[in-house]
Amino acid sequence: MIFGFVSTRFAGTDGVSLESSKWADVLLEMGHECRWFSGMSDRPTPVSYVVPEAHFEHPSIIESHRSLWGRNQLDKADAEKIELLRSHLREELSTFIANHHIETLVPQNALTIPMNIPLGLALHDIIRETGIKTLAHHHDFYWERERFSGDAVKHWLDEAFPPDLPSITHVVINSAAKEDLFTRRGIASTVIPNVMKFSSSCPPEDAYNDDLREAIGLSEGDRLILQPTRVVPRKGIELSIDLIARLNDPRNKLVISHDSGDEGHEYFDHLTALAEEKQVDLRMVADRIRTERSRNSKGEKCYTLRDLYPVADFVTFPSLYEGFGNALLEAIEFGKPTLVNRYSVFKDDIEPLGLDLVIIDGTITDKTVSQVKSCLENGFDGAKNRRLASEHFGYDVLRAKIEGLILDL
Repeated sequence: MIFGFVSTRFAGTDGVSLESSKWADVLLEMGHECRWFSGMSDRPTPVSYVVPEAHFEHPSIIESHRSLWGRNQLDKADAEKIELLRSHLREELSTFIANHHIETLVPQNALTIPMNIPLGLALHDIIRETGIKTLAHHHDFYWERERFSGDAVKHWLDEAFPPDLPSITHVVINSAAKEDLFTRRGIASTVIPNVMKFSSSCPPEDAYNDDLREAIGLSEGDRLILQPTRVVPRKGIELSIDLIARLNDPRNKLVISHDSGDEGHEYFDHLTALAEEKQVDLRMVADRIRTERSRNSKGEKCYTLRDLYPVADFVTFPSLYEGFGNALLEAIEFGKPTLVNRYSVFKDDIEPLGLDLVIIDGTITDKTVSQVKSCLENGFDGAKNRRLASEHFGYDVLRAKIEGLILDL
């Protein structure tokens, strides 16, 4: 079969881009073919169909969305802009399906969170009109984000985010989302968790990243405490700063891998001030972390997120909310001792497995500090975590789930 993946963006290290690649890996191993429709793509050109207006950062999408949220009424002019874009994207999707002989659509969050309302509406139209078989992969719903509020666009959200159409099979990434989707919309779904290709041993350092610690200004004897997330409020980075402050050891450096993304820089400024107040050495290294190993305009080496994990001494993941938590799986893959906050998906779908983690419940306690000190001073064996994670979140799990979905189709 030929599967057509559709999203606003297939590029970089965001969850949608990463998980869609894993789905494609499994489908290709099973003998199927994959094509990609998006507003930005790092997939091979022959199998990609790029339409700029499909990206949530396209100027026309930003302009049309600017006046939609937090309002109870929709201006006629704003509605007309959305409908024009909807029509344009519907035509582009039709061309994509015809030219690439798509047999099954795989919308990746495009029918879930309204980063690009016209794209979701266009997808809805195509699926309803043609009855094309569709596996809609939902990562995070609009009702999980406060910024997507107001009644002005409720009719569009009810129509397409997600749509309840007979040819669509819905997939969610955690059990809470499955329950929520059925309670809110009466739509049944299948849970397929995010996965990782776990090996029997930790991926090591190599000749490229063995100078990474020095490149970001760490000295011999320093400890790299890695926060492998974007700088956004739901990542709970204040808790990591509090942890470092309470450890009270100048060797500990808190290193944050990503920048603020599309959610503004106020939180970044808040964290910088908080770290200074608590005398925590905070290193923002997003300017040296890219999707591929390369060099910047100054000729300096740039590294990937996967280069950071092997040289880290400890990983902090104190998120307040996550759709799943890829960073946690990555830390387990690399065998790193990890602190994790009990966000709801962790409590329901991950914690019951019995992984060896430093677990907090919204607060850094004396026990937390003691556990982290023990990990830093006595070492950590991640073999048990890799084994358990592989059993529940490995590629074999994804393959079995996808095989079942295809049989249903």
